[in-house]
Amino acid sequence: MPTIKILPHAEYCPEGTEITAPAGTSICEALLENHIDIEHACEMSCACTTCHVIVRKGFESLNEAEEGEEDLLDRAWGLEPQSRLSCQAILGQTDLTVEIPKYSINHAKENH
Repeated sequence: MPTIKILPHAEYCPEGTEITAPAGTSICEALLENHIDIEHACEMSCACTTCHVIVRKGFESLNEAEEGEEDLLDRAWGLEPQSRLSCQAILGQTDLTVEIPKYSINHAKENH
């Protein structure tokens, strides 16, 4: 099972942490299953950018982004070349390092 290292984020994971999840799981699902309550306003349907993450290590091991995800990422706050929507980024067998951006485009947090 790959390990996901989550870099510190003031709200979601102040100390940073490492979690494991089975290959084939989305980054968003893995975070939520490990009590890291990342925003996901569209319920993981690839319709918003609130679950945007930056993959600092292991980016190449993820599935390729589809056109719809790439179009949405253009609207994400803090977009970088290694940005993905965590609901669409599916884990392979390689360990990852992930950064959750400081902000999202959401004006109000969803209550999940």
